[in-house]
Amino acid sequence: MALQENKHLTFMIGKEVYGLPILKVTEIIGMMKITHVPGMPEYVKGVINLRGKIIPTLDLRLKFGLESREYDDKTSIIVVEINKDGNSHLSGLIVDTVSEVLDIEEENIELPPTYGNDINSEFISGIGKKNDKVIIILNADKIIMQKDAEKVLNLNNEA
Repeated sequence: MALQENKHLTFMIGKEVYGLPILKVTEIIGMMKITHVPGMPEYVKGVINLRGKIIPTLDLRLKFGLESREYDDKTSIIVVEINKDGNSHLSGLIVDTVSEVLDIEEENIELPPTYGNDINSEFISGIGKKNDKVIIILNADKIIMQKDAEKVLNLNNEA
């Protein structure tokens, strides 16, 4: 398990490179039918049925305040394990394209910059550097805002 700790799955949203610790990723799938669920935050596109499991699915473009775009054959859903209040839940994260798995050593990860109270960067755990790339490393457990978490994660239980 120690060999996996520095590995990050990288992906693109717009022109930016993001990463998630590989230990949080359960699988990567292509786009599939998403069932809309009323009353959810805009960035929650709905739920998918993945081999009998109902998984809430979030569009990271919308989550990050970017314009939505048409999904294409490179658009992927990264299924991650999220821990909230001691419970484990699966969530799907829609990204423009999945890139590669990178080994980013701890000494090459800096704390995210703080810009004051106006910017919510609590879901960013660090900024990684690998060769000439800058990678925004996300904290999967905090991508769903606390105020939305109960609504969104309860979708897992309503199958």
